[in-house]
Amino acid sequence: MTGQDTLWRPSGEQVDGCNLTRYLRWLESERGLRFDGYDDLWRWSVADLEAFWASIADYFEVRFHAPPERVLAKRAMPGARWFPGARLNYAEHALARGGSEPALICRNETGARREFSRDDLRREVGAARAGLLRLGVRRGDRVVAYLPNDAEAVIAFLAAASLGAIWSSCPPEFGVESVLDRFRQIEPKVLIGVDRYGYNGREYDRSGDFARIIDSLPTLNAAVVVRAAGGTSADTDSFPRRLSWQELTAEPDELAFEPVAFDHPLWTLYSSGTTGLPKAIVQGHGGILVEHLKQLALHTDLGVGDRFFWYTTTGWMMWNYLVSGLLLGTTVVLYDGSPGWPDLMTLYRLADEEAVTCFGVSAPFLMACRAAGLEPGRQFGFEALRAVGSTGAPLPAESFDWVYEHVKSDVWLGSLSGGTDVCTGFVGPNPLQAVRRGPIQCRSLGAKVEAFDQDGHAVTGQVGELVITEPLPSMPLFFWNDESGERYRESYFDHWPGVWRHGDWIEFDEDGSSVIYGRSDSTLNRGGVRMGTSEFYRAAAELSEIEDCVIVDTGSLDREGKLWLFVVLADGTVLDAALIGRIRRHLRTRLSPRHGPDEIRAIPEVPTTLSGKKLEVPIKRILAGEPVEQAVNVGTLKNPESIAALVATL
Repeated sequence: MTGQDTLWRPSGEQVDGCNLTRYLRWLESERGLRFDGYDDLWRWSVADLEAFWASIADYFEVRFHAPPERVLAKRAMPGARWFPGARLNYAEHALARGGSEPALICRNETGARREFSRDDLRREVGAARAGLLRLGVRRGDRVVAYLPNDAEAVIAFLAAASLGAIWSSCPPEFGVESVLDRFRQIEPKVLIGVDRYGYNGREYDRSGDFARIIDSLPTLNAAVVVRAAGGTSADTDSFPRRLSWQELTAEPDELAFEPVAFDHPLWTLYSSGTTGLPKAIVQGHGGILVEHLKQLALHTDLGVGDRFFWYTTTGWMMWNYLVSGLLLGTTVVLYDGSPGWPDLMTLYRLADEEAVTCFGVSAPFLMACRAAGLEPGRQFGFEALRAVGSTGAPLPAESFDWVYEHVKSDVWLGSLSGGTDVCTGFVGPNPLQAVRRGPIQCRSLGAKVEAFDQDGHAVTGQVGELVITEPLPSMPLFFWNDESGERYRESYFDHWPGVWRHGDWIEFDEDGSSVIYGRSDSTLNRGGVRMGTSEFYRAAAELSEIEDCVIVDTGSLDREGKLWLFVVLADGTVLDAALIGRIRRHLRTRLSPRHGPDEIRAIPEVPTTLSGKKLEVPIKRILAGEPVEQAVNVGTLKNPESIAALVATL
């Protein structure tokens, strides 16, 4: 790398004042530990797991109602036992601070705005907690939500967590069967949902869908309807215990917290479910607490006075990650609506008006803004903005350039990669190091993440499988209804026993920075030359005729197949023989002679999940002859009609 690759470097004042520097000073004064730079600190954090995670619990003053017997009783994967004997509660830490400072700021695309102080939030959670108790919710019961990204979702989650109940949520844009595929697995006692929601300038009626969901969950004691201001009163006839949100929270009560075991379930997240029943991933109070304290404070540098925003829905792990900003006294900013309505400046407008300090979005969103020629830095001052976060897909180097040229020249751009499986990042930002064009800054503390070659050897300077070779506290406790643990082991540990195989291609530099190349199960393997799909998409984006695309290799390890490219063309462009030839020549020149597509088809839209991930693997299965209904769960897609349109081109 050359000096020209550096886009941002922290000032001496920024280094001196960041949380990571304060933590290093604490380690020296309280533990007698000194480290020669970040990489030295990281090596200690993954070598002496007990000392590192004990330091996180002590530094952040985790409130143990009963102290742990030790930090790590069993170091195996799967099956690590963290902080045995400890009792605590996640919600107690999220609501530890009172006062008039804002805890939540909620906006939606209609312009509506609500603000909740720390005292307001504590009061609202106390009332919701009392309402859940009246409905019979106790420790271990499941409370599920069919809610948009608004205050009621946060309040209900914290109320459930305060009781030791287990939370799970889906956004109202999910189809009924997709919701039931998730919630039926965990047999909820209470459902909280909306019967309408707004998106892209329209209001969508979900009353019929909500009623079907209620009728299809026989374990429910009650269903709670959250209505927008001005909505009619809840219909109490169609379900024996159907009540409004106002009725649930009508009786204020003192806020209290049920002490639970460190590994007591906090929430259930789900895999995408695009190719089968979603995996119900259970994570614990303590593991999420210490992981999010570490990641948000030390790697994202959040604290009291910050305003933390990430564009997400309640169905993506980034919602859970965002809410954890409350653990640090950060003001959490929620947005309910489309990021592109009335235009792609909407979220930048929000960031400027709400003085957001850390602005998080998906990599595809930043790529779309670049492709649209946006220049938000010309329109907005962004005086408070100090950090931009990106996740959900690899962020190309050109998008790094765009952020610094057209958003803010002195902002800290933190690319993050991890997964729903652990609800955090394995690799991500670092406030002590420079941002270089393209790479993710560092391996996260406590995360022994490596790149393995095909023989299971750690490699540097070449692409390998992303693996984790030591346990993390936020790894799943188990999958729901997987009593033997077989499905859990098959998901991560079947390739290399005792090693977590995540399913991404990654390359580490000597300094610990990394580049993600996409999913290893959708790799383009042509004549022995392996290439991640993200590299292909970067090259395709250089062609002005292509607005978006998805690439699929139908081959396998022992058989070469065809390379299929499906393209969304720019307005007025026709996929004729001349353009097909130009696309092939460009990609062969830019990538390799082996990576010219065998088949190129025009489609109106690339099929994606609700979080924006392209459906490379399901499309590969369709091309192999698998029926569409078996290859993909259409209800989990952001654009369900896109699959039929793609299949029609075949």
